[in-house]
Amino acid sequence: MIAKSQTRWTDDARTVLRVGEGFRLADVDPNATPGYDGDKVSGKLDLKSGLEQLAEYQERLYAASRGGTATDAVLLVLQAMDSAGKGGVVRHVVGGVDPQGIELAAFKAPTEEELSHDFLWRIEKRLPGAGLIGVFDRSHYEDVLIGRVRRLAEPAEIERRYDAIAEFEQRVADSGTRILKVMLHISPEEQGRRLMERLDRPDKHWKYNPGDVDERAHWDEYQEAYQVALTRTSTDQAPWFVVPANRKWYARLAVQELLLEVLEDIDPQWPAADFDVEGEKARLRATL
Repeated sequence: MIAKSQTRWTDDARTVLRVGEGFRLADVDPNATPGYDGDKVSGKLDLKSGLEQLAEYQERLYAASRGGTATDAVLLVLQAMDSAGKGGVVRHVVGGVDPQGIELAAFKAPTEEELSHDFLWRIEKRLPGAGLIGVFDRSHYEDVLIGRVRRLAEPAEIERRYDAIAEFEQRVADSGTRILKVMLHISPEEQGRRLMERLDRPDKHWKYNPGDVDERAHWDEYQEAYQVALTRTSTDQAPWFVVPANRKWYARLAVQELLLEVLEDIDPQWPAADFDVEGEKARLRATL
């Protein structure tokens, strides 16, 4: 196991951030930094050192599946209200490791072909293979979030989807994929500030979506939809973690720590050589 360089976590991130019995989203302070006894400066330093650890774990995971018989994979599911920081997590946490071991899927509105199938059809096609870290930027949960708030499906169908998701994730976990589901929890005030920043800066206009303002009008409904989805689908095999996201540095650090804890559990090992190492050294020396 790789020795951790971060010393400011006072508890396992999976313990303090997990959605458990009696969880209430309304009780989570988006400004808080649960489990971390440090500030922005120390958080950025820990993020940098943690990236080195994450990169080694990722390489081990990839190598173990390519050079050995390991079947482990990791799936990071990111859900949040718009501008909560999903893109920043992808860039600053996952983006720093070898891209050949990462599979990113950004799910947009379904196409006509996708709508002709069950809502999980397009999701299953993008699951990570052995040795890979898959990242879902939005996911199948859109079908019980925006689907519920915007009434894109009948209530009975929304209810069916909760059970379908739980069964699907159980099957994925049984196949050897560790599922890490993260909701980045931002306040409406902070979201408004970030959206205004995009409007104030020409270099950010490309990130602005006028529809985000329309969705703000349904903020309370979305919080209710998240509450139901989080509590209905957080299981031992596919737990939910709610990360306060008003402080970008903390949100990125917390997701990195959650990933590190999952990879520590897997503890992937370098595969043994399937050739005579000393013999190959002798052959190589003969060519020098």
